[in-house]
Amino acid sequence: MRIKSSLMPIKVLFLTSAALSAVLVAGCALPPPKEAPHPHQLANDNVGLGGVAVEPVADSWWNSFQDPQLDRLIRQGLKDSPTLTQAQARVGAALAQAQSAQAGLRPSANLDASAFYQRAPANYVIPPPLAGHSFWEGQAGASFGWDLDFWGRQADAVHRAQDLTQSARFDVDNARLMLAGAITQAYIDLYRENALADIATRSEAQRQNIVNITRRRVAAGLDTQLELREAEGQLPQARVARAQAQAAADLAVHELAALTAQGADAYASIQRPLLQVEAALPVPNALPINLLARRPDILSARLTVAAADAQRLAAKAAFYPQVNLRAIAGFGAFGMSNLVQSSAGGYGIGPLISLPLFDGGRLRAEYRGSEADLDAAIAGYNDTVLRAVQQTADQITRIDALARERVDQQQTLDSTEAAYKLAEERYRAGLASYLSVLNAETQVLSARQSMVDILTSQAVARVTLLLAVGGSFDPRASGALAQARAPASSSLSSAQSPAQSSSQPSSESSSRIVTGINP
Repeated sequence: MRIKSSLMPIKVLFLTSAALSAVLVAGCALPPPKEAPHPHQLANDNVGLGGVAVEPVADSWWNSFQDPQLDRLIRQGLKDSPTLTQAQARVGAALAQAQSAQAGLRPSANLDASAFYQRAPANYVIPPPLAGHSFWEGQAGASFGWDLDFWGRQADAVHRAQDLTQSARFDVDNARLMLAGAITQAYIDLYRENALADIATRSEAQRQNIVNITRRRVAAGLDTQLELREAEGQLPQARVARAQAQAAADLAVHELAALTAQGADAYASIQRPLLQVEAALPVPNALPINLLARRPDILSARLTVAAADAQRLAAKAAFYPQVNLRAIAGFGAFGMSNLVQSSAGGYGIGPLISLPLFDGGRLRAEYRGSEADLDAAIAGYNDTVLRAVQQTADQITRIDALARERVDQQQTLDSTEAAYKLAEERYRAGLASYLSVLNAETQVLSARQSMVDILTSQAVARVTLLLAVGGSFDPRASGALAQARAPASSSLSSAQSPAQSSSQPSSESSSRIVTGINP
């Protein structure tokens, strides 16, 4: 009989625990099922990449143009640009978020002390002799807490913060590339406008020469005032073209100053470019097979997908019980003199389990939102990939087309130069009319301008293609890539709880989207 009675508390405890567990499981909020699969992430074989792999170029690739002023402007822009400063600030903010998330995996401790002067009611829970009198109540103690993170919710939050930090670092690399490219292209524009101004000046001199010849022909009775007025009317047009080109050159100077973080006081210091506009750059002639691993914007978008996936897993883990370890120790007493006595001490330790039961659908809504964010991140990554492929293919096609145009345009320029020289000589000798000279001069002016446009367009296309395939960005030497390659758990090993190290990962955690980067 005594044996049976001794087993009763154990049986009651077991039945109570089983009933409580059944109630908790039946009443807990569950994540909704996925209504549709996530979009597929594009890879090399999905976008037609099969050319020879490209390697990073030298950091100072712009020195191929052999212009010290261009080198100085780019270095100053990379040093002082507000755009780069903003990108670097975003890295700092993301890093702070990652450190804050990691703190959630570590134990926390607090020290608290209080002193409260009060007068207790005569008929209340406080016994005599304190009842009905005034006294001090003092407390001092320490508390300890540790979220054991059985389901990996906090670890996934850390993964998300780390992925966003690495993504921000790649954004800085991309901003550096884009800034160097923008300065170079603006500098080529300045070269172009100065070249067009030179053509306009040369045309003005040629037209002035025609005016002088016409005046002599009128004096000799070979032409009339009509031809003289026509020749003089062409002279102001050349001046207008020269003024327009000079104004465009001034605008290019203003853009260069803004890109290099300088104000109006720097305009006078930016001199005429001396760059070798036909300088060769190491660019591919086909879509490289490693394009997706060479561009920092694609790597950044890929990490954004990983961060969205980690957020989805964290949102799912929020449906499961949260297990915390809590401990307290300290002193408490009525009357400050009693606070230092050993009998005032106390302590406590034990687990705290929290399970969401009814939350009005909040957790389900957050989970659906994380699923939508993941779909959007994958779509954004695919859009970045497609745009990168298009940009690279466009510039390869443009370079090929401009090379053919240049050959034909050179032949046109040689022919029109010879025709203009012949027309001028015949006009001087009285063997041709002014109209033939005007036509020949118009054609040679157009040919010269077209040649300048083609040469500068070739330079811009080469720069754009170089940037489209990653430029000087080296993913193998990037600190962000080194962290992305490392297993996510390795960065958390020092803060991982015993529960995480002893428990098996769930099937959901093991299905986390893979974003490994293999250059």
